[in-house]
Amino acid sequence: MIINSLIYILAVLGANYTATWFIPFPFYGQAAIGTFIFGVTFTQRDRLHQYGRRYVYRAIAVAAGTNVLMSAVLGVPIRIIAASFLAIVLAETADTEIYQRLIQKSWFVRVAGSNAISVPLDTVLFTIIAFWGVEEFPPAIIASILVGDTLVKYAIGALAGLYRGRQADDQWQGTPD
Repeated sequence: MIINSLIYILAVLGANYTATWFIPFPFYGQAAIGTFIFGVTFTQRDRLHQYGRRYVYRAIAVAAGTNVLMSAVLGVPIRIIAASFLAIVLAETADTEIYQRLIQKSWFVRVAGSNAISVPLDTVLFTIIAFWGVEEFPPAIIASILVGDTLVKYAIGALAGLYRGRQADDQWQGTPD
C-alpha cells in the first residue's frame, strides 16, 4: 500500500518537474518529458483502488500538495504550479469516480474507461492553463502539445493496462467504497 502510494506521488512530482521539456514527434505533435512519466500516474493511482476510494483521495491530496510545495521550492513558474494542481485534482477525481463505477469490470476495462475521460481532461486543463498566452507557446504549438501529450498518455495507459490486466484481475480484492 505504501509503496504503491509512493510510486504514484513520486511519478506526479517527476512528471511536473519535467512538464516544460518537450520532445517533438516526427509526424505531428510533441510531448513533454513529464507526460511519459505522468502516464504512469494514471495506472499507478488505479492500483490504489484496492485499498478503497478514500485511500485514493488521500493519495491524490498528498500528491497535489507535495507537488505544489516541491514546485515552489524549485522555482517552477506559478502558471505551471496552478495548472498542475488543478489538473491533478480535477482529472484524478474524474478518473477515480469513473473507475469506481467500473469496479466490477476487468482491470483493462476499468483503466481504459477511466483514462478515456481523465487523460484528455488532464491534458487540456494543464496545457491551456500552463501555456495559453505565453509568447513561446502560440496556438499552433499548444495544439501540437495537446495531440502529443494525449497520445502518449493513452499509449502508456494502454500498455500498463495490458501488462497488468490478467494478473490484476486474478488478484483483485478491492472494495467499491
